[in-house]
Amino acid sequence: MNVLIAGCGYVGTVLARRLLDAGHVVHGLRRDPSGLPPGIRPVAADLADPASLRDLPPTLTHVVYAASAGGYTPDAYRAAYVDGVDNLVAALHAQGQPVARFVFTGSTGVYAQDGGAWVDETSPAEAAGFSPDALREGERRALESGFPATVVRLSGIYGPGRTRTIDGVRDGSARRWRDRQVYLNHIHRDDAAGVLAHVLALPDPRPLYLGTDDEPADRSEVLAWIAARLGLPTPLETEAPARARGSERRYRNARLRAAGYRFTYPTYREGYAALLRDATP
Repeated sequence: MNVLIAGCGYVGTVLARRLLDAGHVVHGLRRDPSGLPPGIRPVAADLADPASLRDLPPTLTHVVYAASAGGYTPDAYRAAYVDGVDNLVAALHAQGQPVARFVFTGSTGVYAQDGGAWVDETSPAEAAGFSPDALREGERRALESGFPATVVRLSGIYGPGRTRTIDGVRDGSARRWRDRQVYLNHIHRDDAAGVLAHVLALPDPRPLYLGTDDEPADRSEVLAWIAARLGLPTPLETEAPARARGSERRYRNARLRAAGYRFTYPTYREGYAALLRDATP
């Protein structure tokens, strides 16, 4: 494979290392690619600027669109997830690139189910707001790009450098919520990259996969588990704030499992245990 990772950041750089280790050629597109790890061929471009995409590496066979919004505003989301897709797809077609698979990394934030409902790829994605609107539109543009395309909707990504839950337990600010059932739907950064690599390698992937681990976990349970591992008191209970973080739905990964993916961190226990080991002096 000759792969372009458009938006080669937190997940994309790990994906790139996996692909390089498997013997593939990998190009990482960023506005400033100077910080990319060795082996990734840098592409300095801005997905929001069509002119910067005129000279992409030749004979690209696989593309992963892994851009993220530069801010939480309607304009930032549209630029990242809609305009950027259009600009890149137009450039690929104009250059006659032989793209055999275009993978768009989306988000489970497009769902609005509550009450503990189970969600899979057949569930309606009807969350309201500029963020899910832009994500759904980006998915549509990718699937209608003229290239064979797949969308992977990732759930909450955690991993090295993304340890807010652990940090809250450690500093005593974390609280369990007594009046709201909230689930943490996780995927470790390394598995997010692994899922994307797996989908790229499938001979005939489905149009949509949910990238989430095996166990949607009760938020209070996760906080108590982390506290026990740290030898700290279980976080106190309180009423949930008005804009409480978390999900009242649970995501299934059966389609991804059936496609042959095997998780390095199948639940939060394995993933957080690794993070806690790495953080131990």
